[in-house]
Amino acid sequence: MPASNTAPRLNATRARQGRWGRHVLWVLVISTALAALALFGSWGMRSNDYANIQDQNRPTQAETGVTPADSVAAKQN
Repeated sequence: MPASNTAPRLNATRARQGRWGRHVLWVLVISTALAALALFGSWGMRSNDYANIQDQNRPTQAETGVTPADSVAAKQN
């Protein structure tokens, strides 16, 4: 005896369609807000490290043409 199928039959197009509603909107809004919060949070935590990169990009003595004798500090009395 075959099993009776009481579920409604849908065609393929109708079965693939999702339902839009208020819950979908809230999921999209909250996930976007959390992604933005994570992005700005990680940027804020590492911003000091990014600022230090500028200090490391100073020219070397060979690039500036300054010799070690020119950069000797004055003696204090």
